This record gives sequence, C-alpha cells and structure tokens, in this order.
Amino acid sequence: MDKGISQKYSDMQHCPIRNVLSHFSTKWGLLILSMLGEYKCLRFNEISKALPDISPKVLSTTLKTLESDGLINRKLYSEVPPKVEYSITPKGNSLIPILDELIKWGTKQMH
Repeated sequence: MDKGISQKYSDMQHCPIRNVLSHFSTKWGLLILSMLGEYKCLRFNEISKALPDISPKVLSTTLKTLESDGLINRKLYSEVPPKVEYSITPKGNSLIPILDELIKWGTKQMH
C-alpha cells in the first residue's frame, strides 16, 4: 500500500475528512444547519415540529454540539416561559453552499 495514503487517512487529529465526519456523523446536525441557513432564526419548538422524528433530548444535544462547534448561536430571553432562539453563525453559514450542493446531488439521485 502507498505510504502516503496510510499517513493521510490514519492521522486522527489532522485528517480533514475525519474532522468533518466528527461534526456531522448524524443526520440531525446537517438538517438543522440547513434549516437555519434558510430561515436564519428558529425557536426550539419550531425545529422540533419541523423534525417530528427527533426526540427532544437528541435535538437538545445536537443543538449544544452545533453551538459548541461555533456553527449556531443560542439566545435565551429572560421571559416566562423562557424563550430560546437559535441562529446560524458566519462559520455555519459558510457551510450552506456546500450543503446546497449536497442537496442538489441528493435530489438528482432520487429520480
């Protein structure tokens, strides 16, 4: 086997594809980013209603991960009941053209 291929893909800390996959290893992260790319700002319940097959716990965990990765912002309003809004960051928005291309590819493959 070519030594370059072994080094390129085996380096867990510096392999770009491993980095991407670690952020998007579930379908939810990409779906939520796509939604926020389109609508810019959504509340937890709006996301939950749009994705009825995601549990509240998984949604909450996914949103926290996207926030910690710097892809979305979380804004808490001190109201009763509490209001939380999520919006896409410039870093997250930089992924939207790539997601759009993936969506176009997927749409073509469905036919």
